[in-house]
Amino acid sequence: MLKTEYGRPADADSRIEPERATYDLLDTLGVPYERIDHPAAMTMEACAEIDRALDAMICKNLFLCNRQKTDFYLLMIPADKRFHTKDLSSALGVSRLSFAEEEYMTRFLHLTPGSVSVMGLQFDREGRVRLVIDREVLDAPFFGCHPCINTSSLRIRTEDLTGRILPALQHPPTVVTLPRTPAEP
Repeated sequence: MLKTEYGRPADADSRIEPERATYDLLDTLGVPYERIDHPAAMTMEACAEIDRALDAMICKNLFLCNRQKTDFYLLMIPADKRFHTKDLSSALGVSRLSFAEEEYMTRFLHLTPGSVSVMGLQFDREGRVRLVIDREVLDAPFFGCHPCINTSSLRIRTEDLTGRILPALQHPPTVVTLPRTPAEP
């Protein structure tokens, strides 16, 4: 069974720099958070027990780009919502979105596959990545995300995301309402 703890881990100094930076950011902003440490979660299926323990809107975080690889997007959608590129492309008025290559994720967000998180935006100081959030995420009282590493998960109030975190990161979100179709089992 996973154990929920409050705030930064006691061994934070031994963790990777992007994870430490996430705790520093949240602490500096005075944002309370709950944390669960767990084995690496590489898929949404692996997150099922984490989801139950956090009791928050668990998001799929998708790192996307346009065909020319000049515009980049971080999409937050509910974990149980199926993603269709055509729906997002239409909502944003852009064509041919696809998953961005790992090199861009690392360069702009200091993240690796499986660890994509809104917290990675703290490293995008040039504003290369546009944050896109599905309305359902914003309607939930809490959301869950990784602290830039997929061996921990955080539970944060959604109002802290929109009222404190995103303004501090200077990444105002574009809000979309993507159609709800059940995710594939």
